[in-house]
Amino acid sequence: MFSRCRLATPPSAALLAAALGAAGPAFADMISSEGMAPYEVCGLCHGLDGDSAMAKFPKLAGQRAAYVEKQLDDFRAGRRLDDGGQMQAIVTELAPADIPIVAAWFESQPLPEPAAAGDPQGAALFEDLQCGGCHGGTAPAGLTVPHIAAQHAPYIERQLRAFRGGGRDNDPDGVMRRVAKDLTDAQIAQLAAHVSSLPRR
Repeated sequence: MFSRCRLATPPSAALLAAALGAAGPAFADMISSEGMAPYEVCGLCHGLDGDSAMAKFPKLAGQRAAYVEKQLDDFRAGRRLDDGGQMQAIVTELAPADIPIVAAWFESQPLPEPAAAGDPQGAALFEDLQCGGCHGGTAPAGLTVPHIAAQHAPYIERQLRAFRGGGRDNDPDGVMRRVAKDLTDAQIAQLAAHVSSLPRR
């Protein structure tokens, strides 16, 4: 999974990941992580290079380390609960000292490719809402907000709907909840299509 052509997830790993998702938090210890680097546990779903093949799992390649650390800490502490329990389960496989290692690993991976086509209406919304101020490639590196360019569009849609409905509330100062609260489903889809087509910098 280190090259841009990306190896497929081995069938055994895919089955383990699927079983974990179906089993729920009580079975988080079913995967033996002995001898594994901490980011290898995450790679079962997100891809070892962070360029996940499935839209359910966000692309972490080139993601800000500070953001990854915050999300893992929030899942561990119960401050983020919008994923049906899957991350709350798997984060128990990580020791607190592992979290910076995981975050640094994914930040160092080659950037994912953007989607081929965008959405002009989504581009206009992106500008009107000033999304680039935090999520653009030139935002300060220490911000605990994600790079959203080249992300899976369905994942972006799911997060915006969660912010709009209050199912996700770990955004700093409630910024994303305020941005998303008046967006329609159509606007969310347009925004997601646009940001998925942007290159991650």
